[in-house]
Amino acid sequence: MAVGRDHKLSGAGKILSGKVGHDRIQQAGGMQSIGEAIRHWYGLAGGRDFERIDVEVVIHTDGHFILVPTAVKMRGTKRKQQLQRCHAPLSFHHDYQSRLWRGQIEACRTRCPEDVAWVASQIARVVDEHRSSKSKNVLEADLLRTGGALSVLGVDLGPYLGRGYDCLNSRFLFADLPAYPCPVEIKKRSRGFTYQVTTYTELPRAVVLCMDHNMVNPPDHVDFIELPALADYLRD
Repeated sequence: MAVGRDHKLSGAGKILSGKVGHDRIQQAGGMQSIGEAIRHWYGLAGGRDFERIDVEVVIHTDGHFILVPTAVKMRGTKRKQQLQRCHAPLSFHHDYQSRLWRGQIEACRTRCPEDVAWVASQIARVVDEHRSSKSKNVLEADLLRTGGALSVLGVDLGPYLGRGYDCLNSRFLFADLPAYPCPVEIKKRSRGFTYQVTTYTELPRAVVLCMDHNMVNPPDHVDFIELPALADYLRD
């Protein structure tokens, strides 16, 4: 929460008069401080306190702001450590393949190329069958057939619920980063996700797993995995 120079937040989150003398950001409802969250999600070693954190601030249309750390400097060190920002980190489709995804696939190939070849064959089989049929939706059976293959790549799909988000309790386990929980929605075509965008007023970061990514101007906090593009990349 942004706090002005003449105010402060109490432990209970109430706004009180204060005399700090400068505008700042205080921990409000979060379970971690900003520094602890950055250390956790960026895999920074412990043992040293932060001397400086450089951030970019994005103002969301709903009124809240998003902090994007770009560099940190630890006490007792001379140089800042740059933190790489990955655009649409969980997206992989015909127009864009994130650096995080490409690095994950290459790591899997290095560790066990036979596993990646199997994943490619499993996903490609489902994709080819859908290309040759007139099915309107991706059914639960198709989800289950690709779920095992995707798990080899670090995409752990949660139970298929069929309401709300199809796979609410899904996780992404990429590189040596902490497991990242993120709901996954299953769509034949990604433009069908417009329903969730307009219906769910508090839309969290989500991933759309689809056969055809054709959604125009998607929200910044929604990523897309297009199975045909992933299958083609894995077979190259």
